[in-house]
Amino acid sequence: MNVVVCVKQIPDPAVPGTLNPDTKTLDRSGKLIMDDSDNYGVEMALQLAAGDGDEVTLVSMAPGGETSGLRTGLAMGAARAILVSDDALAGSDALGTAKVLAAAIGRANPDLVVMATESTDGYTGTLPVQVAGLMGLPSVTFAKAIVVDEGDGAQRVVAVLEQLKVV
Repeated sequence: MNVVVCVKQIPDPAVPGTLNPDTKTLDRSGKLIMDDSDNYGVEMALQLAAGDGDEVTLVSMAPGGETSGLRTGLAMGAARAILVSDDALAGSDALGTAKVLAAAIGRANPDLVVMATESTDGYTGTLPVQVAGLMGLPSVTFAKAIVVDEGDGAQRVVAVLEQLKVV
């Protein structure tokens, strides 16, 4: 099973953020880190993809070819990472971001997609559902995450959550 986890790379919260005066968007020119809530998604994906031949693939959209956050996920045990980086994507809205992520996820040929709703689109929770819709896949919301599933991924998620005594 190939589990794809969408991860958002954000400016380090320990460093005060600034706005770009020209675009009025958050300045992301410094070092980026993986959003904390995505750590949980990567951990869950690693538990779900623990069998022979299973793997976890990370997908992220970040400026300037920034890979610091993805390197964290790879160090946690993910097998591959896909980074989409293009200046034309700066300031993308949720639908534009969803289209880019759906295309990147599709290239990874996933069996299961996990997206933490808190990190993907500013806490609105719409981006994961948009990605699932664009990919023509069903989605299930659980524990502030969206699972997009074409096979037995939902059963594996439930089994892991039961083991962790979450459900």
